[in-house]
Amino acid sequence: MFVFLSKILPPLIYPLGLSCILLMVALGFYQRRRLARAMVLASFLLLWLGGNRLVAYNLAKWLEWQYLPLKEVPEVEVMVVLGGGTLAANPPRLMAEINGAGDRLIYAARLYREGKAQKLLLSGGGIEWYTPSSDNPAAEMAVLLELMGVPRDALILEGRSQNTLQNAQFTKELLDAMGVRRILLVTSAMHMPRSVRAFERQGLEVIPAPTDYTVTQIGWRTMTTPNLVNLVLNLIPNADNLSLTTRALKEIIGATVYEWVETD
Repeated sequence: MFVFLSKILPPLIYPLGLSCILLMVALGFYQRRRLARAMVLASFLLLWLGGNRLVAYNLAKWLEWQYLPLKEVPEVEVMVVLGGGTLAANPPRLMAEINGAGDRLIYAARLYREGKAQKLLLSGGGIEWYTPSSDNPAAEMAVLLELMGVPRDALILEGRSQNTLQNAQFTKELLDAMGVRRILLVTSAMHMPRSVRAFERQGLEVIPAPTDYTVTQIGWRTMTTPNLVNLVLNLIPNADNLSLTTRALKEIIGATVYEWVETD
């Protein structure tokens, strides 16, 4: 039930979903003009703020820059790579493919080839009613990592987890059996704060190895340089910014819920 609610409820409070709800309320109470106008105005403000580049990039930067890349990545026995970077091999796709978060796999393969870990533990299970697939994300990651030169015997698959909290819980079970408690953790930079907290709460020593940054130093400097072009681009909403805001809110809400679940 927790997994079901975690997939169904959040979209209703993200800017786009909540704006639609407010517009439905406005339509339902159109005869009460003051209330209807307030709902329409609130809907507009949500979409404008959510699609605003300053809002989107500030949220993303706050999350992503909590963990910057290490100058020297230490060697460990096990590197944990979180799912979310693949697309299932559903026809007409010929094989599993990487998505926008696929840098996780590329970076993990690089770290392995540099000798930073002896084993890669791939954590990610499927949710049939949510993202139907012939395989689970852990198996999909394994196929792609083998194509990148990582040998199959270096891969450990955890294919049961359906969210980040379960990633940590089920991974801990496998690590306990191996006598391992110190790991490299590879995931997207925006996802890293929530992931680190989830894994540390399992008693693991986590070394963050983030990748897939949205906000770069040069990009941030360029965006915040005061000029007319930036003023216009920062204030005019667009779909990409709305998507980025939504992704950031997903991480913030998820981290908040995990704190509540763990302390309940």
